[in-house]
Amino acid sequence: MLKIDIICISKAKNGAFFDLISGYERRMQWKLNIIELESKHNDPQKSQEDEITKISKHINPNAILIAMDERGKDMRSLDFAKKLEDYKNSGDNHIQFVIGGADGLTQEIRKKANIILSFGKPTWPHLLARVMLLEQIYRAQQIIAGHPYHRE
Repeated sequence: MLKIDIICISKAKNGAFFDLISGYERRMQWKLNIIELESKHNDPQKSQEDEITKISKHINPNAILIAMDERGKDMRSLDFAKKLEDYKNSGDNHIQFVIGGADGLTQEIRKKANIILSFGKPTWPHLLARVMLLEQIYRAQQIIAGHPYHRE
């Protein structure tokens, strides 16, 4: 069974995003751990340094690291599912996704990543990016489990 960590900046509080995130958490069969980190600096430079320090403390060097970054590549849902299945079949059962703060991820974090993925060129709010990632992880779980995929 895959163990999925999502390391992200900002906390989901009550509201629409919280409800969507909670809904995906309930439906997930894989072990899911969402690590929410906060940065309270007013200075953007110090804020990003703080965020990267906090993110780095949670990165497991033995896990597959997937960075969510606008400079990454787009991946179709079927290809994403296949990639997760390949990791699972090769014994890499711990996958960590990282979503940075307002200024994104540093080159240091991107260099550590096994894959850099993007949800396209637009800028997405952090919580929406998290919901989109959860949707893709859930969809991959369903595809790997053999549920029919309507786009195939």
